[in-house]
Amino acid sequence: MDETQRLSKWEGYVDWRNRPALSGRHGGILAAFFVLVVEVMENLAYLANASNLVLYLSKYMHFSPSRSAIMVTNFMGTAFLLALLGGFLSDAFFTTYHIFCISAIIEFMINYTSFGLTKSHTNLQGLLILTVQAQKPSPCLPNITNNLCDEVTGAKAVVLFIGLYLVALGVGGIKGSLPPHGANQFDENSTDGRKRRSSFFNYYVFCLSCGALIAVTFVVWIEDNVGWQWGFGISTLTILLSVPVFLLGSFSYRIKVPAGSPITTIFKVLMAAICKMLFPKKPSNAIRSMDTSPPTGSSEAPQTNATSRQTNITKPINNAVTSNHTIHQQLECTPNQVEDVKIVVKTIPIFASTVMLNSCLAQLSTFSVQQAATMNTELGSLKVPPASLPVFPVIFIMVLAPVYDHIVLPFARRVTNSEMGITHLQRIGTGLVMSIVAMAVAALVETKRKAVAAQHNLLDSTEPLPITFLWIAVQYLFLGSADLFSLAGLLEFFYTEAPTSMRSLATSFSWASLAVGYYLSSVLVSVVNRVTGLSSHNPWLMGSNLNDYHLDRFYWLMCVLSGLNFLNYLFWARRYKYRSVNQGC
Repeated sequence: MDETQRLSKWEGYVDWRNRPALSGRHGGILAAFFVLVVEVMENLAYLANASNLVLYLSKYMHFSPSRSAIMVTNFMGTAFLLALLGGFLSDAFFTTYHIFCISAIIEFMINYTSFGLTKSHTNLQGLLILTVQAQKPSPCLPNITNNLCDEVTGAKAVVLFIGLYLVALGVGGIKGSLPPHGANQFDENSTDGRKRRSSFFNYYVFCLSCGALIAVTFVVWIEDNVGWQWGFGISTLTILLSVPVFLLGSFSYRIKVPAGSPITTIFKVLMAAICKMLFPKKPSNAIRSMDTSPPTGSSEAPQTNATSRQTNITKPINNAVTSNHTIHQQLECTPNQVEDVKIVVKTIPIFASTVMLNSCLAQLSTFSVQQAATMNTELGSLKVPPASLPVFPVIFIMVLAPVYDHIVLPFARRVTNSEMGITHLQRIGTGLVMSIVAMAVAALVETKRKAVAAQHNLLDSTEPLPITFLWIAVQYLFLGSADLFSLAGLLEFFYTEAPTSMRSLATSFSWASLAVGYYLSSVLVSVVNRVTGLSSHNPWLMGSNLNDYHLDRFYWLMCVLSGLNFLNYLFWARRYKYRSVNQGC
């Protein structure tokens, strides 16, 4: 009791038993360490199946390469989009602690029953779980000379999609709760706490890569050489073990108390602003005091003057509080609520500018893997599975992340004499430039690959082309660099800029950007096929033979779109004013 009285309380935080969190006992590096270990396990479980899914769908479910690519991007996009749900529930009703546990159990139960289905087809729970590994290949008719098989349809397809998107629900909940849970362990009111929080986001991406490394090497090899059900079993066991590992850190966590629905606040402020613009001529003396005390969950860090941060995109929102007229009592807004919503609105252009980058990253899991599958994947006596290609950007990220955190960032801080050294927006911009280079390299490599196929008369052959798959690794390195700079920058940007009552939801915008990017990739494939298929021309990305595709033209298109997107990003980034005086510009 005496010790508790000596320790100061973390305002707005509790421990896992719902008691006040205490400074010196809760939070800090130890608590964040448990989160990072769990992230290694969670990403391993997720990517163990997602990384090889495009080949499974094309080879065993008999979907065309383009449709398999669309299905994978839709699945991964949905998983990342559902992070918004996890973030919203963490902010509004539950906590990041509880949302992680619930989501991990959902993913485990689906994986567990799916793994059981591979052993026994009488398990009725298999009707509601992912059966991508459980399904046997559809029978191929021997009298078909081109050796094409019918794609999965009917009940099998329904079960496949139900299972995939239930897994996406669990993954989304984890992605929406785990990063903000780790970031919450650091005191943002101290310089040391903010620096450690920045390091946490760097090492969070590092741990993502650690899980990915195991997934795209060991687990993919198991799936290709031993059986899909064993790779799926590893995924099941890993997500199961992640729960007790997470719970082991319970004694050290400081857990943010939910502050109510952030969606309600945003909706109320926007509606009040719209109504007061539409009906400006009904004065009232019921203006609320601009000195209203901050509500629970308002920003902890000091804010700059509202006038200095005002931009054209947020000016209309000021009507929600500056007008003397209130349409309805429920639409009355405090100055702090208006400022919080303005902060969120200001980040939307930054969010939108990163979508194209993530469309480029979607190529890591789709066409790039299929390209490698047509090439020579042997390294000496070792035959490398095409789905293991992401090992190159993963290893690069694992090397670059510590170098950035311990060498580049301290040097930048000394040179700029600022706490941040390199701002969030500068990091994101670097990632955008890397994605442009990656798409240009991808187009050149595809041109070379097809030239080799034509030179050796292998355009219609299923034999591996006499060109090493290491050529594909070049574009992977640039995309990996883009991923490191953009994802870590986005996570920290949205977390630090958002009001504390909305931080889990705001951090989930990073994953939502990935989701929209994956969806955009699918849309681009469909639009390109429709446009290029006009006037009796063959669509660029249609058919079962990748050598008939015009991937080089598609990659050049992505390169041009990425360049235009970068110009759009520069327009908004140069005008953005950081929320906290501690963030710098």
